[in-house]
Amino acid sequence: MLIVSMCLPLSVKINFRKSCVIIALVLQSACTAPTPDAKFNDPYEASNRTNYDLLISIDRSILRPAGQLASAFPTEVTGRVASFADTVGLPSMVANGLLQGDVVGVGVNTMRFLINTTVGIGGTFDPAGAIGLVEETTDFGETLAVWGVAEGAYLVLPVFGPSTERDAVGTLIDMLFNPLQSVGTAAQLDYAMDARVANLAISRGAFMDTIDGVLYNSADSYAVARMAYLQNRRFELGLEPPVSDEIDPFSNEFSLEGFE
Repeated sequence: MLIVSMCLPLSVKINFRKSCVIIALVLQSACTAPTPDAKFNDPYEASNRTNYDLLISIDRSILRPAGQLASAFPTEVTGRVASFADTVGLPSMVANGLLQGDVVGVGVNTMRFLINTTVGIGGTFDPAGAIGLVEETTDFGETLAVWGVAEGAYLVLPVFGPSTERDAVGTLIDMLFNPLQSVGTAAQLDYAMDARVANLAISRGAFMDTIDGVLYNSADSYAVARMAYLQNRRFELGLEPPVSDEIDPFSNEFSLEGFE
């Protein structure tokens, strides 16, 4: 859908995007209400487990081997790729910060983008982080949460991984309205996508043992993944305290959303 949108004329593209927003709002209005006091709301568990098995297959055949390969490269190389991948995601975070009314987050992410794309040589280095400008991570799923939209049911999306009805709509909107598409050249957009995919492999390799423990060494890895994702996401949105200091392999940083 993203490729189709980029190829359409401007007038058609505007109508296409408006239609997608309307569809997204309709889908969001149908979000399943959670059971009172339930830790999770998973009415689609049967189909979710099918999609989860597909994700495990993708990880076993593609992502895990890619992570092993990435871990063989020196950090001087992988660090540059990770920095560039973070930088190309900043325009979308700035846009979402504006929609959330987060003045501080918008300022920090804007300065990070300006500094890292200039002094940081196109985003391959992170001088902004060196002076204390730490990325204010956000997305349209968080924007919907700020606007008061309910979490909805738990979902496992093909390729994209663990999500909720609210975050699934957020993912769709983030894909369609990435500001980088409006200012970047075709080559720059290709490099950005390649970097984000490569960064996913780098992250998989960096936390190989932790992620393997959840995916392959749990009695019911689906249930573990579900709770890990929901707890982490709610903590990100300020809805729950952290449950531990351990690295969560199902945080946004390590989900399959890097393929978008």
